[in-house]
Amino acid sequence: MKNFIFLSILALLVSCKQEKQPTEGQAQMKKVMAIHDEIMPKMGELASLTAELKAKVDTTETGMKYEAAMKDLQNANSAMMDWMGDFGKRFDYKEIMEGEPLSTEKQEWLKEEEQKVLKLQEQFTTGIANAKELLGKE
Repeated sequence: MKNFIFLSILALLVSCKQEKQPTEGQAQMKKVMAIHDEIMPKMGELASLTAELKAKVDTTETGMKYEAAMKDLQNANSAMMDWMGDFGKRFDYKEIMEGEPLSTEKQEWLKEEEQKVLKLQEQFTTGIANAKELLGKE
């Protein structure tokens, strides 16, 4: 009987010390935020490249390529700002930063937001790579 009580108390203590595994929604939120956090530092590079491209825009064929690349970067910037604003309207601080559980509706929204942020990531990667290639900065 003493062994049973001891083992029960030990099991209870071990289970209390174990960290809770994140729910699917919490894990997905972390993934979405990690992608966002990867993109954010590129905002400065995006702005710098946009300025360099703008200085080279003219009516020549090459100048028009610079303009197209510049617009791609500007669109990526605008898309990021829009995404962050929309994301902030759908989820609150506790859901984003503290892992507060999501309603069924918000779990569906998060799936949509993950697709949007993945598209943004591609838009940034492609736009920056194209701009660097045009500017001879590869």
